[in-house]
Amino acid sequence: MKKRIIILSTFALLATSCDDGFEKMNTNPAAASQIDVGYKFTSLLLETSANRYVAWRANLIYGSTMIQHFAATAGYWTGDKYTLNEGYSASLMDTYYQGCAKVVQDILNQLDQEEKPDEMKAIARIMRVFIYHRLTDMHGDIPYSEAGKGYSDGILQPKYDTQESIYMDMLKELDESAAALGSGTSGFGAQDFMYNGDQAKWKRFAYSMMLRLGMRMTKVNAGEAEKWVKKAIAGGVMTSNDDIAYIIHTTESGLNKNGNGEVFSADGNMRMSKTFIDFLTGDPRLDVYAQPGAGGHKGLPNGYDSGTLKAATGESNLDNYSQPNRSSGTGITGEDDPMFFQTYAEVEFLLAEAAVHGWGDGDAAGHYNKGVTAAMKYLSLYGGTEIADADITAYLIANPYDASKGLEMIGEQVWAATFLNEYESYANWRRTGFPTLTPVNFPGNVTNGTIPRRMIYATGERSRNKKNYDEAVARQGADNLTTRVWWDK
Repeated sequence: MKKRIIILSTFALLATSCDDGFEKMNTNPAAASQIDVGYKFTSLLLETSANRYVAWRANLIYGSTMIQHFAATAGYWTGDKYTLNEGYSASLMDTYYQGCAKVVQDILNQLDQEEKPDEMKAIARIMRVFIYHRLTDMHGDIPYSEAGKGYSDGILQPKYDTQESIYMDMLKELDESAAALGSGTSGFGAQDFMYNGDQAKWKRFAYSMMLRLGMRMTKVNAGEAEKWVKKAIAGGVMTSNDDIAYIIHTTESGLNKNGNGEVFSADGNMRMSKTFIDFLTGDPRLDVYAQPGAGGHKGLPNGYDSGTLKAATGESNLDNYSQPNRSSGTGITGEDDPMFFQTYAEVEFLLAEAAVHGWGDGDAAGHYNKGVTAAMKYLSLYGGTEIADADITAYLIANPYDASKGLEMIGEQVWAATFLNEYESYANWRRTGFPTLTPVNFPGNVTNGTIPRRMIYATGERSRNKKNYDEAVARQGADNLTTRVWWDK
């Protein structure tokens, strides 16, 4: 397994190391038609999980601090202070379009050329949806229908599709892909090291993403949201932690390492946010997620540098604040830790929300309790001690579901359960408004003291794909951190 991943990491690096702009981003990644498509699929999973570059900038420096999971006094942690670093903000777009976006298109082309079974194409289409839904949720309107087609179709300057049209197509893709899947093992077999070719699990993942995307539209198109949420539930979403979509990583070199783990190895500036530590007080996840500071668990407030922190609190020693749990063998910061795409816990919380809206079975409390339980149980996949059933029961007794504030409680639990998957934490907060976060107002911020609503486009697009870039900005709004994407109303 390790040898195969090392070989595929080398292929992925060759496929993605050559360019900055869409003209080269959309070329064939190493003219690799002779490479087994299963090897390419393994590489795709690793690239989608992403390396240290994008995990550091998009996921942690921006995502984790805007959503107040982490805080940092270092100036380059720009998301903590709502300042702009153009390269950091565009890092997901730069990385995905140079890498997995064109690899997945190459895979789809090869599957067609080699007349592979429909179930293999369906799995690749599901991964394409995952890649582009993460991109569009971060940026809004993006190249979609013409992206990745520089080599196959000669499209070197792809148009930007509206986020609404992207969502409609992604939902269609999930619907058709799920219908093409059966219950056996796909042609990818063990080269699919997320589900080992298990078509039934891919089908549940497809419907679970459909549930996620359908719920994303609740405030902008409730009718379509209800339609797709009901279709996802009827199709069959995840039913246990055995269905979780996650990538296994190792400490071998290259793309094998967990990108978040590589950041934790290189950067010791982040601390647990005061907002998050305060929420986790009395929660059995606290000691899984965090290591106490010198005087016990204490969160660092967001929006300060060392000088302003001293002025505001009287102290500036970061050793006094809780860190992410770095304990060997039991922590969450390892380079060989798994990277999660979607969990069963998140699915249960979405089902709870669907029940609140009247789109599900009506048992919001039951789904809420299952979600909390799953969110605590799945943490054992990091390799740490499993949270005991008795501790989970005690937490639920002390914090029972309250229908009068159901959406707030569900939103808070999604926030807690998606810790380290900051892309999803950030998207769900923008959609729901929960948890209630107090913005910071650091001197020099570019948002007038409001939490950013999107990330900017890759700066090279202003020159290399100017016409399409300009059309997208004119349609969507200014290319800055405060313009809202389509579903964020």
